[in-house]
Amino acid sequence: MFSGIIERLGTVKAVSLRDKAMDLTVETGFPDLELGESVAVNGVCLTVETFDAAGVATFHLSGETLSRTPLEQLKAGSRVNLERAVAANTRLSGHIVQGHVDNVATFAGVEKSGDSYALRIFVPQALRQYVVEKGSITFDGISLTVNELHDDVVRGNQSGFEVGLTIIPHTWDHTNLSSLTVGTRMNVEVDVLSKYVENLLRFSPILGKVAS
Repeated sequence: MFSGIIERLGTVKAVSLRDKAMDLTVETGFPDLELGESVAVNGVCLTVETFDAAGVATFHLSGETLSRTPLEQLKAGSRVNLERAVAANTRLSGHIVQGHVDNVATFAGVEKSGDSYALRIFVPQALRQYVVEKGSITFDGISLTVNELHDDVVRGNQSGFEVGLTIIPHTWDHTNLSSLTVGTRMNVEVDVLSKYVENLLRFSPILGKVAS
C-alpha cells in the first residue's frame, strides 16, 4: 500500500520491451532496497527483482501490467515518480493508494495560476462514478485533490470527463508533472473506498434495497 506522496524522481536507465513483457531498469536513489519489495513507479506497484548499492533497480512488467498502463512509453532518460510502500509508523499524508491502475488518462493542458499550476486531465467515462469534487485521485502515483470536474468531454473517439487540479510549486518541482506535454498518457487510480461503497450497495441485501 502507498500514500501517493512521491519520495523521489527516478531516471529510467534502460528498457527492454519484448512480446507481452518488459524489463525496466531505474536509478531510484534508494540505497537500502530489498529484493521483492514493492515500489510504485508512476503509480504502478512493481516488484524489485535486482538492485545494487547505488539504488539501480530492475523490475519485470508482465503483459497484464503493460495492457493496463502506458509504461511501455518509457525510454532511457525518462523521469518517473517513485514511492516505496508505507510502513506501519508512516504518516498517511495522501490517501490509500494500491498501485493497481484503473485506467489510462490523458494530459490535456496546464496554465500558470499565481505561483501554482492549473492542470486538466482527461479521464475515460468508465471512472466517472468514482470521482467527486474535493475527493482524492491518483495520477502517475501522485495523490491529488480534485478541484473541478467537467463532464461530457470527447477526446478523439473516446467519451469522458476532465479533472481540474491545482498543483503547488513543491509538487510541480518534485514530480514528473512539469515534464508532461499535451497528449501524454498517464496512469489513473481512483479512491478504492469509492469502489467498496459501490460494491456494498450492489450486493448487500439491505443496502441494495435502499439504493434502488
